[in-house]
Amino acid sequence: MRTIGLIGGMSWESSAEYYRLLNGLTRERLGGHHCAPSVMITVDFAEIEAMQRADDWQGAAERLAEAAVGLERAGAELVVLCTNTMHRVADDIAAAIRIPFVDIVDVTAERILAAGSGTVGLLGTRFTMEGGFYRARMAAHGIEVLVPEASDRALVHDVIYRELTRGVVRDSSRQEFRRIIGDLAERGADGVVLGCTEIPLLIGPADTPVHLFDTTRLHVEHAVELALAAPDAVPGGTSAPARPAATGGGACSAPG
Repeated sequence: MRTIGLIGGMSWESSAEYYRLLNGLTRERLGGHHCAPSVMITVDFAEIEAMQRADDWQGAAERLAEAAVGLERAGAELVVLCTNTMHRVADDIAAAIRIPFVDIVDVTAERILAAGSGTVGLLGTRFTMEGGFYRARMAAHGIEVLVPEASDRALVHDVIYRELTRGVVRDSSRQEFRRIIGDLAERGADGVVLGCTEIPLLIGPADTPVHLFDTTRLHVEHAVELALAAPDAVPGGTSAPARPAATGGGACSAPG
């Protein structure tokens, strides 16, 4: 099994979930006492959050690329960035390493298409919902993305930063997210993407009337599949799906 490199800390609440899922799914596949060979570099979320507020995406991109290089040097054979938001700088990270980078947006898009969905709602940080990078990459796969209204985007963003990244899970916030998901479904979404790796700490399949795409779990499932795949199953020397061109700047350690 290939060694999986994880860039964590965005926030560590979701990074812990990545680690739990990574090893749980490996044990399910291999049985016994098996777990996933892995290396994690945890970046300081406070440092990256400050870069976000300063709109210093290039500085954040350089920080995350440095972490990816560190993983490669430590023996990682593929890299997983444990956040959705910071996939805004995915191209910068992938360009800095010689090993495969597993893109969370492309992995999610493939699962959306496999489920027969064509229009999905997107919940995430304001950088994810309002920035063009996520929607552009989804559009490259032929998927239309709907986002909440402005006031609800602000609510979702605030719950992520003020609650979920700090390990706070409130039922009142769950009720608001359920309402927002219902609104997206009424507008035509036949699925909802949990486009922040902390949101699955709050929302699950029972909270939505439409198909739920848990990006954290989908990302880890794909990473485990690639880590277990035979060498000749890695096209072009990489283990990530082909990444269609998309626009977007770079950032380091925002919540997922």
